[in-house]
Amino acid sequence: MDDLAALAVRTMPALMRRVPLTPARVLGRLNAPVEEPARPWMRTPEPAVDALTAERLLGALERFVARQDWGVERDLLTGVEPPPRGHRYAFVSAGGHESEAFAAARLLDGLRKGTAERVAALVRELATHPGVAPLLAVDGGDEAAIAAAHGAAHLVLAVAVAGAVVHQVEPPVLVDPAAATVGLGLGAASALLRDTPLPAAYAGALLAKIRREYLLPRHMAGSVQAEAHRFGLAEGDLPDLADFSATGLVSGGDGGAVVRTGIADGWLRVEFVVLAGPPAEVEDDWEEAAEVSWRALEGQAALGHLGRQTPPWPGDYRLRVYASGRDEAEADFERYKLVVWAAPAAPPLVLRRTDRLGHRLRGEPEPRRATRPEHAYRWVHRSELQVAATVTIVTGATLAEVVRAFGADPDRPEPIAEDATDHLMALDAGAAVLVVENNGYLGSHRDVLEAASAGGRAASMYWNVNAVTRLSFAERGRLIAQHEPWGRETWPRELAEVLDGIDFASPGERPGKGLVAVERFTGRGITAGDLAAIRATGVGYRVHR
Repeated sequence: MDDLAALAVRTMPALMRRVPLTPARVLGRLNAPVEEPARPWMRTPEPAVDALTAERLLGALERFVARQDWGVERDLLTGVEPPPRGHRYAFVSAGGHESEAFAAARLLDGLRKGTAERVAALVRELATHPGVAPLLAVDGGDEAAIAAAHGAAHLVLAVAVAGAVVHQVEPPVLVDPAAATVGLGLGAASALLRDTPLPAAYAGALLAKIRREYLLPRHMAGSVQAEAHRFGLAEGDLPDLADFSATGLVSGGDGGAVVRTGIADGWLRVEFVVLAGPPAEVEDDWEEAAEVSWRALEGQAALGHLGRQTPPWPGDYRLRVYASGRDEAEADFERYKLVVWAAPAAPPLVLRRTDRLGHRLRGEPEPRRATRPEHAYRWVHRSELQVAATVTIVTGATLAEVVRAFGADPDRPEPIAEDATDHLMALDAGAAVLVVENNGYLGSHRDVLEAASAGGRAASMYWNVNAVTRLSFAERGRLIAQHEPWGRETWPRELAEVLDGIDFASPGERPGKGLVAVERFTGRGITAGDLAAIRATGVGYRVHR
């Protein structure tokens, strides 16, 4: 390998001066630690280097590569298939966003199979050569400088090797030798850098960068995975903390803290906040709340796939955990909020104690808790109506009269697709007519409600993907009230009984809360069976509005 090593040593410094810093840093960070995505199943494979980076490198290097003498005495083409005698070439190209360097490398490798593999193998072998290895070493600097030097050194080695191989392959006229050289070199360098440890100084430089750029407050939300009734905040593996008798909710120790969940396994909604100091007050909208101390041994503790978000320094921290929905043990309705700040170690503290699980874990008598009325409508969250819909219930009218009130023709039902949004679906339930709009909102319109309620009552609940809602009541052709229910609006006194005990101010399950009010006002609710019966008819009514 000495003659190839000599070529590399001779050309690497000149190539190095021509490599732009930004693409070099991209390459140098290929084996750097990265955070897992919040939803790992949504990860999409991405190329090691994108087309824009490849084009920048081609533009920077192609003139030097084109005029360089890449000849070496040794035969480098072991394993590369020779071209067939009397061969001809034909190819078809379609427009796209691929780099010219990658396109040329792929074309050459297709014409002379084994070229790319041979370049990659020679680069790996040459990287350990005593004459070349010192040129790949990086002494120090900040994170960006180390990454750039590490990436550029391996890239120029790979380009030098690719130049010698391409020279011996003698590519046909339809392949640009300079572009193929850069493309093959970039591919070989990317593969090698993914497997090559970063310079020893990189870890310290990265930590210094993280500390320099770390800002407070930090606020994020997403999903974390519970396993065996636990999830937690951890610098590495989840700490082995299983004693929740002090708080009934959370246990802290060296390296992090563990939260006790209602569900055994599954994904849960979590808010995560990091503050510069203690929160001003205890939030009201939670069933349980507790605080514990924990010690960061290094810093940067992670909350599952939400990533390493705590301060990047060791020390004592305080964690406040809020929880709701643990007693039902349903992942869709169990939620948490975690708040972290630096504070001296202190005893565990229970701030709110209302759920049965917390009492049981603390060894206290379990309280009697009435089931919230909106829980009867949790089926909606698991149905086709989950994202956006309007449910309207009408009394004192026939199905035909209600359909006409919505602006549709009751004498012209149509087959309805499962995902149809331009039809309304209706069911004569005897004492009332039920109308369902999948991703529709006519039932929230004043004129529709007044027309539908001419002979009795009509009420509707609308919700959409943007968390916009509207709860409406009408009687005898008059709209009584209509609001987006957040617990701050003023309703007429005649609706006091209808709305009694429905807490719109607390977060979550707003469609279900609205449907409870609709049921109380009209005397008829809607069930999963009703929706199935509506679907079983297979027909709907097209709205011409």
